[in-house]
Amino acid sequence: MRGMSAPNTLSTSWLDRTFRITERGSSVAREVRGGLVTFFAMAYILVLNPLILSGPDSQGGFLGGGTEPNRPAIAAATALIAGLMTILMGAVANYPLALAAGLGINALVAYGIAQLDGMTWADAMGLVVLEGIVIFVLVLTGLREAVFRAVPHALKVAITVGIGLFIALIGLVDAGIVRPGGTPLQLGIEGSLMGWPALVFVVGLFLIVVLMVRRIRGAILIGIVVAGLLAAVLEAAFDIGARSEENATGWSLTVPALDGSPFQVPDFSTLGQFSLFGAFSEAKAGVVAALLLVFSLMLADFFDTMGTMVAIGAEADLLDEQGNPPRTRRILLVDSVAAAAGGAAGVSSNTSYIESAAGVGDGARTGLASIVTGCAFLVATFLAPLTAFVPYEAATPALVVVGFLMMTQVTDIPWKDAAIAIPAFLTIIFMPFTYSIAAGIGVGFITYVLLSAVRKGGARQVHWLMWVVAALFVVYFSLGPIQAALGV
Repeated sequence: MRGMSAPNTLSTSWLDRTFRITERGSSVAREVRGGLVTFFAMAYILVLNPLILSGPDSQGGFLGGGTEPNRPAIAAATALIAGLMTILMGAVANYPLALAAGLGINALVAYGIAQLDGMTWADAMGLVVLEGIVIFVLVLTGLREAVFRAVPHALKVAITVGIGLFIALIGLVDAGIVRPGGTPLQLGIEGSLMGWPALVFVVGLFLIVVLMVRRIRGAILIGIVVAGLLAAVLEAAFDIGARSEENATGWSLTVPALDGSPFQVPDFSTLGQFSLFGAFSEAKAGVVAALLLVFSLMLADFFDTMGTMVAIGAEADLLDEQGNPPRTRRILLVDSVAAAAGGAAGVSSNTSYIESAAGVGDGARTGLASIVTGCAFLVATFLAPLTAFVPYEAATPALVVVGFLMMTQVTDIPWKDAAIAIPAFLTIIFMPFTYSIAAGIGVGFITYVLLSAVRKGGARQVHWLMWVVAALFVVYFSLGPIQAALGV
């Protein structure tokens, strides 16, 4: 009849009913396409996570065992856990959200925990497992939201920004773009960028940012691939070799020459490489310091998840009137399980990725897209040898770009309010300047509590959890004098 629309007939297929595909205005084809777009947008983690976690711990040990970095094993386990946890998110929460090893968290594990005196990779990953367990309990009890509310928004932002600057500095130093010199740090060699590897870094960096400006999806991954191929061509043409004292302009980490097939049966030797309470030994971190490290991991982990799931829900038009995503508790439960699973697999805490927005922008609206993304990660476990092919100079431009992405949140800090801006500023600068994420968080928390206490009515506005945490950080920073006074 004219003027009347035909009734909307919903698909009755099992897939449609299970994932509410038609109900959310999507289709199977759009979900599959969106899932693949998300995978390619975040596949760079398969290169960056092995890059960050491939160094020795304080005892000279490497993840996966052996006497040298085992990047293929780290890459395979990274892909495995990302695949399984993303599939779990799709199946349990029916949400278009993908998970993988968290950038920033893995930096904290690699540079802020595994390098502490006496600590091993197994001890560091044990703390990650504990952090995941704590978050899981917080979700079940409803305390996660309470802790989230206890930390001022500006400090949460400052933590993200500080980690971004820290990651960018790591990328510049690892690539040799910034090196020790007459001043504490200098540009390249005596103030100049020299050698083909430096050119590869510059090309990779500018390619990524140009692609980002042009809004090309997968810009980071494309940049890494192109820079890696350029490195291989230059190595074949000029036989550059590895960086050393005699060869200051050589490649860092690895020489870009593929030895053998890019395919192999996955090496999962990092799985199970964790010691749940190893860090609590007095010969290592000790009880107080270990608890503070778990807290630091927790801070770096779960705040981003809550913001990410809301941002993805807003992009997909899935939020309710109060701005909450559907099945919020299920999303948070899967995320907390992923944190513990990442530690148990020896690849650092897994967390939700904002790159999921790429798939949502391409039409993904349900958990089916997440299952597609997860399956793509599982397939990638067979391509782990490719990660041993990429030198620092080809991969670390991505760290600088990720640092920029994290830095963009700095405008959310109220810079005209000194009582909150100064703690935020100290949080940001202490992370890269001390090469410690935990130090930045601690200095920021202590300063925030002190400045709030001295302004009129400010002390009453500080959540009691912030007072407790600030006191714990005071103890943490004073462990040396305390131990000396006690004769420990």
